[in-house]
This record gives sequence, C-alpha cells and structure tokens, in this order.
Amino acid sequence: MKAKTKRVNKLADAYRISSYSELESFVAAFAAGKINLIILVGEPGLAKSRTVKGLLPDACWIEGNASPFGMYLKLFEHRDRLVVIDDVDSLYSDRNGIRLLKCLCQTDEQKVVAWPTASRELKREGVPREFVTRSRVIIITNEWKTLNQNVAALQDRGHTLLFCPNAAEVHLKVSEWFTDEEIFSFLGEQLHRVDRPSMRLYHRALELKSSGLEWRAILPEFPGNARARRAAELLQDPKYMTQRARVEEFVKSGAGCRATFFNYARRLGHRHEP
Repeated sequence: MKAKTKRVNKLADAYRISSYSELESFVAAFAAGKINLIILVGEPGLAKSRTVKGLLPDACWIEGNASPFGMYLKLFEHRDRLVVIDDVDSLYSDRNGIRLLKCLCQTDEQKVVAWPTASRELKREGVPREFVTRSRVIIITNEWKTLNQNVAALQDRGHTLLFCPNAAEVHLKVSEWFTDEEIFSFLGEQLHRVDRPSMRLYHRALELKSSGLEWRAILPEFPGNARARRAAELLQDPKYMTQRARVEEFVKSGAGCRATFFNYARRLGHRHEP
C-alpha cells in the first residue's frame, strides 16, 4: 500500500517582498556570494525571470521542462557557475528531480551531485555518475508546494521569497520599457480595478489597440467593491490635499472606517502620509 504524501506548510516562514528594488537586492547578494539558495515564488507576469536574468546574464539557465537527467547533464557542463532553474514545477515533484535539487542546494561550498544509476548516455557523453561543483542556485516558480519532508528540507537550505508587488509597483516597473503613453496613462488611472497585477495586461492592451479593437475593455467592470473605488477616487481628487481630509471624507461617505481606507490605500500603492 502506497504511503500518503504528507504536506508540510512552510511558506509561512518565507520573506514577503513587495518591490522590485527588494528583489534586486536579494539577487545582488546572491551574485556576490552571500546567499547560497533563493526560491523565488510569485504570480505569472511579474517579470521575475527577466529581473533575475538582467542581474545574472552569465548564469546557467535551466528551464523547468528539462528532465532530471537533462538537468544533470547541464549541471555537469556548467559546473561551478551560478544556476537559475526557471519554472521548477515538473522537477521538484519528481523523485530524481528533488534528489538532484537537494544535492545541488547543499549549504557546503563544494557540493557532490550524483546520478543514482548507471547510464549508457552518461558514458557516451563522457559524464561521470557524480561530480563536485561550487554552483549556487536560484529557483523561480509561480507556485511552491511543500509536498513532503524532502521538499521541506530543500526549502530549509535557502531563502524563500514571496514576491507580491501591488498594481502601482508593477505599473512603475512597466514604465521602464512600455512606450504607448495612452495605454500606460489609462491603466495608471485604473489601478484600483487591477485585482491581480501583471505586465501581460499591458501587452494584451497593446495587441487590442494595434488590431483596432476596443482595448479599454481589457479591464473588467469594477468588481463590486465600492469601498476600494471610493478610496481610489479620494486619493486622486486634488480637492483633498491631506490624508486626514481623505480619511474624514471616506468615513463621512459611509465607505468604511479609517483602517479600511488605509488598507485600500496601501493596496493602491499610496504611502501613508499625514
């Protein structure tokens, strides 16, 4: 009878970061040899991979669709180099994949990476069944499931980062490369309607506009949250010059209490001001 897989919830121990500057600081520390392992978790469309690649242009890049055996060959070929494993879902749920990751993510400076069985392909490629490497690793994934104790042990060897930028932070990052001012300005005024921030929203709007279609419809009607809409209106209304005035009007209009206003203001990327 097959034993049940025990789920181990350890994401509560992760670092929650909300800005690209924080993410870049962690990657810079990794590049400088200060950090051995980073597990970077975040929603699709946040430019996680692009950000890491921009700071580590010479790293060995392994896509998540690689087989464990293909990964072993590539790790040997690029031993001692920094390694980025992108979209790891198919690897860390595979027995050989998690075994390789555990070897590679040891905290020792020199790690012994091994393949468990003899293989004609290893012999043909001139690759040994085990080798020593100084490689350090960043794992990038949209979702991290601590499926069992083996995955938990891997997680304990490094720093798990939950990357959760709000719509305003993503919008600011998009400004570095997006060139359509009309779309950019429109979306910037509608950030309170963006439930799940993604740079892909800007790409989709541009595709619709280039096709002569109604691109403004890319955003859904406001999702029934009058409180968030009211907070956004007050933050943009020049009549209310101070946060105190905005809060007073928010409460007076029956939208909610002071804490509710600041909660929505924070989601919209607005700093707490007097």
